[in-house]
Amino acid sequence: MYDTVFLGLTQSEVVGVDFLSETPCYLDRVSQHYFDGVPVISGMIGSLRVTVSQRQVKVKDGSLCKFMFGNNYNTMGRHDTQQAIEKLSDGLHLPMDRATVLRLDFGQNIIMQHPLDVYYNHLGLLSRAQRLQEPNGLYYVMSGGRLCFYDKNREQRAHNEPIPPLYQNQNVLRVEQRYLQRLPQRLNRPEVKGATLYDETFFNDLLNRWRGGYKSIQKINDVSINFENMKTVRELTRVALASFVEQNGGELAVIAQVNENYKTGVLSRKQAHDLREAVKNVCKPKEGVTTPNEAIHELDTKIDQAVRMYR
Repeated sequence: MYDTVFLGLTQSEVVGVDFLSETPCYLDRVSQHYFDGVPVISGMIGSLRVTVSQRQVKVKDGSLCKFMFGNNYNTMGRHDTQQAIEKLSDGLHLPMDRATVLRLDFGQNIIMQHPLDVYYNHLGLLSRAQRLQEPNGLYYVMSGGRLCFYDKNREQRAHNEPIPPLYQNQNVLRVEQRYLQRLPQRLNRPEVKGATLYDETFFNDLLNRWRGGYKSIQKINDVSINFENMKTVRELTRVALASFVEQNGGELAVIAQVNENYKTGVLSRKQAHDLREAVKNVCKPKEGVTTPNEAIHELDTKIDQAVRMYR
């Protein structure tokens, strides 16, 4: 489940090691430069970039999964992660299990039945996150991280990287939670070290958070009007509103219109809130008005399967 992992090992974690004179000996493609007169050496160990200063060694700009397996399509579980940290420690001659985790990407590549835009179009709003739909995927931007849905094969082609045979000519959806900063606060831990990554409790907590983030997204369902189910004026009004939402671009488009009218002063704060809630409520599954989307049901199932498999 792990992909990109940034690690930082400080001098205080290692006794008797001169980073600048010793660590570069184990790197390839070594170069030296200066920041404010302070020497910094950079190089590669496998697919990972390493920067070395007098006080710290940082491992970044690469996938721990690719470092371990040669590609970042494989699913990297706890035991794989432990082996990767041990391999990195051996390669650098440093105890990288003591290094602080500075960034962490946790997710899964999922082969889907439909083109990926089908799934993006049925993933709606997420509380306290900004929804950004871009040509290469769908991103929920929040404080300290992102929840990402993107085309893994498209990413590989953009980087001129090979696609493993299992995933060729497939719709491969990457569902990934990125923890970009303040990991201890976000994950409710006193610290997050290299060894923490393969701790069973920590790994299972990440699994639950990954699935929970996805489950918290409001799903956009299909409008299915059945006039036989309309027995009251209230039910007719609900169906009429659902039809209006569908004809005006769907739930997100109508909510965006409401927000725009609030910002321009046409609607008060309460009026905008009430209209948004009405749109959200009418788009929830209910017999005769909206039905759960088949593509979302598929994604729900595969997210749950991944959690059960790697717990």
